[in-house]
Amino acid sequence: MLGWLLVFVCVFSWSKGKELITNGGFESWMSQWDCWEMHCDPTNEGHSGQHSVKATGRHHPWESPSQYVAVQPGRRYDVSAYFKLLSDAGKSHTVQFQIQLYYPDGKTGDITAAQMTDVTVSAGWIHVHGSFSRPSDVALTKARVYFQIVDPSVTYLMDDVSINDVGDADAYMRNTSDQEIRRLRTSPIHVRVSTPGHISKSDVVILVTQKKKSFPFGTSVRSPVYTKGRVNKYRDFIHNNFNWAVPEWYLKWRMMEPTRGQIDFQPALDLINGLRAHGLKVRGHNLVWSKAEFIPGWVKQLSGQELRQVVLQHIQDTMNATRGLLEHWDVNNENLPDHGKWYQDRLHDPDYNLELFRIAHRADPSVKLFLNDYSVVNADESTDEYLRQAQRFKAANVGLYGMGVQCHFGDERMPDPHAIKRRLDTLAKAGLPIWATELDVGAADENRRADYYEHALRAVYAHPAVEGILMWGFWDQQHWRGEKGALVRGDDLQLTAAGRRVLDLYNNQWMTDESHVLSQSGDNFTVQGFHGEYEVRVLYQGKELSNLKKTFTLGKGDYTVSINVHT
Repeated sequence: MLGWLLVFVCVFSWSKGKELITNGGFESWMSQWDCWEMHCDPTNEGHSGQHSVKATGRHHPWESPSQYVAVQPGRRYDVSAYFKLLSDAGKSHTVQFQIQLYYPDGKTGDITAAQMTDVTVSAGWIHVHGSFSRPSDVALTKARVYFQIVDPSVTYLMDDVSINDVGDADAYMRNTSDQEIRRLRTSPIHVRVSTPGHISKSDVVILVTQKKKSFPFGTSVRSPVYTKGRVNKYRDFIHNNFNWAVPEWYLKWRMMEPTRGQIDFQPALDLINGLRAHGLKVRGHNLVWSKAEFIPGWVKQLSGQELRQVVLQHIQDTMNATRGLLEHWDVNNENLPDHGKWYQDRLHDPDYNLELFRIAHRADPSVKLFLNDYSVVNADESTDEYLRQAQRFKAANVGLYGMGVQCHFGDERMPDPHAIKRRLDTLAKAGLPIWATELDVGAADENRRADYYEHALRAVYAHPAVEGILMWGFWDQQHWRGEKGALVRGDDLQLTAAGRRVLDLYNNQWMTDESHVLSQSGDNFTVQGFHGEYEVRVLYQGKELSNLKKTFTLGKGDYTVSINVHT
């Protein structure tokens, strides 16, 4: 699947633009439509109009009426179609509106533009609708519309197919994300000012300044580089631009105890204490990792009760050593069945991953425990499976707090905000907080990289289930992707175009700093402020009245500041 083009399904107001589909109502029978290796039969039953098409004789999920369309770079498209199942084999089905993309090198990619789940014959006509964007930096030779139902024995009617060009994709992304970010991440600050009659209101300026963010923006940190490295600017960049951090390596079991009985917590503790001393909160990553290549060699020699006891002791010792220092723990990293289940397999116990959470929760009930996995937001590969896993853990009452979504977006692929939202919507059905724990993009061109980061960050920050965002590094010399993922480069940590874009979002667009001249704003005005710590200062004839300074923390509710100006 192509992560940058998958979309979300939602109820939207239909805005008319150029229509790409010809004969979408099948009133001219199959004109402009193809039916490959299946049967398309005419009907006199339509969702609207006189006709629809009946799809029968299917042998594969993708067999359906199809049509070639011309999608333009940088455009967003709304899609819509009506279906009526005529058979369902006694179960529910998912109907998908697909776009197949053809590239100049001969390769193709299939993406889902919309889908409807749990469809049965009894539903009658159903409306499948959504949207997608074609990035401006990807070359295509053509695109084809088709529809997919996994069970090929299902027959159905199809009618009123539409693909509507509704405008510039980037402008749509910015407008919609700005609206959601403002709704979710800001609250009104009501400023009420009184002045005596002898003071001219044109001489009074009220400064409303956010000093700290409440929303967590963080990064992974390399322990020896931070604690012992020669580049002080690495530490300074972390302290100045992030309020959360996660040790990239030095809390992992293989790093702390490569030899049995010789465990060394000190490198991790030095890092954690250094970060906390500068006001950063810290996540723990990770207690165990279910992939064989990341398990200490000596642990892989164990089995049965000895393995259980060693894991129990490791979790207890690690959580005791870090007690009171960490906000979160990733308990069993990348533990989806297709990603890693070494411990369950070794112990012949499919529920051992639940036991790991119980052990961790008993060891320190104050720490928030997380699942953490990949290909759940940057791609569709494991999104539904991750939802089911989270629901299972939640129902088991094992101390699970939230879901970590890694967000390693593909090389030279524009993250699609619509796709990200759709996947986050799916995961949010678990009713658990979501953290983007390992976000990065990959692009050789730094300006394109800046666009990639902005698309990804806006989409994640604008989602109501997301509580925090941590990047997986920022410096080309200490980033797993090197320059392709970097915000800064070189020994002097010079900002790249991507770094400038990200810091503009963090420190300008998503921070509040306003000044109001009383003669212009009036005695009562409102500032829509991002959540965090604030100070309100008063200037009179250019000089601060320091005794009138107010400080407060803005949360999700309104806040009122009352100031009585006197000299």
